[in-house]
Amino acid sequence: MSVGILGAGAWGTALAQMVASDGRDVLIWAREDELVEEINSAHTNTPFLPSAKLTENVTATGDLADMAQLDVLLVVTPAQHMGSVLAAMPSHPRDLVLCSKGIEAGTGRLMNHVARDAAPGSAVAVLSGPTFAHEVAAGLPTAVTLACSEGREQWERIAPVVARPAFRPYYSDDVTGAEIGGAVKNVLAIACGVVDGLGLGQNARAALIARGYAEMLRFGESLGARAETLAGLCGLGDLVLTCSSTSSRNFSLGKALGEGQSAQDLMSDRRTVAEGAHTAPVLVELAARRGVAMPIVTAVYDLLKGDDPKAVVEDILSRPLKAEQDSGA
Repeated sequence: MSVGILGAGAWGTALAQMVASDGRDVLIWAREDELVEEINSAHTNTPFLPSAKLTENVTATGDLADMAQLDVLLVVTPAQHMGSVLAAMPSHPRDLVLCSKGIEAGTGRLMNHVARDAAPGSAVAVLSGPTFAHEVAAGLPTAVTLACSEGREQWERIAPVVARPAFRPYYSDDVTGAEIGGAVKNVLAIACGVVDGLGLGQNARAALIARGYAEMLRFGESLGARAETLAGLCGLGDLVLTCSSTSSRNFSLGKALGEGQSAQDLMSDRRTVAEGAHTAPVLVELAARRGVAMPIVTAVYDLLKGDDPKAVVEDILSRPLKAEQDSGA
């Protein structure tokens, strides 16, 4: 099967290198002409993944039409641009494996709904889990969820495309759960970064991960996600990873906020996207619409609006005491 990668950021580049590691030809699409030239001539991507030396069977193009006839596309564009990129491609029945994590601002749509509307006739799957791009590119052991909207038949078609000795996909048919885990954990990672930036300690971060997971679970179940999906790689697994390291863009954003930098300056100065900053406001709106309490997510939204981190933390700590399993928060 022919394979392409839509998006040449760090994650797209890492996936291209991983898929190409068995000798398969992989075509990656990049917006920037200079990046296309660099990948094709030097086999590097210094703006987004400088640690990786790409194999020669990874080639790049800046023309979406070149991607149109490929059998499988791994879609790694920023979540807020996925719809426009897919809509600009010539129509062709294919498997779309969505690798971007987020919720579309303005519409509140999950990425699988965006993809279905922009590329009707395509079969949609979601790849999500605890993954740092530089480790995947280096061939370090990684496990992910591959959620297939068309069930086992689709899994048998596309799992061999992404499975490698050091990259192990696990099957699911819970596309909604796989997406919600990836989207919500980005927001919670910002919160954990704030805790680190404020110097509040490991106890606080562990508590925040656990209470944040409870928010993820409540919200996911309200949309029909299964609890066991969110307890797996694409939910709890991804949450633990991205809430624990500055290799996470979202954690790094939160850490900078906790250290006193302004949200406006941080967001305007970032070449790479911290998707949690875009997801937080739409997640707050969706949660309120469904009557789901998400105090940590709401706190992150307040921080991104410019509220003082210490005051936001104090508000969370002063919440009424209640049972740990209380569904109201």
